Amino acid sequence: MKKFTEVKNLVASLEADAEKFYSKGNSAAGTRVRKGMQELKNLAQAIRLEIQDSKNKA
Repeated sequence: MKKFTEVKNLVASLEADAEKFYSKGNSAAGTRVRKGMQELKNLAQAIRLEIQDSKNKA
C-alpha cells in the first residue's frame, strides 16, 4: 500500500507543473512532468509485479 500512496503523492506533485505546461506553455514544466510520468510508470509496474507475486503465492 506504501507504493500506491507514493503514486498518489507523485500525481499531486505534478499537478502544478502540468498546469504551467498546458496553460502557459512552459517547456521546463513539461520536462518535469515527463520525468514524473516516467517515475509513475515505474512505480505502477512495481505495484503490478508486487500484486501478481502476492496472487501467485496465495
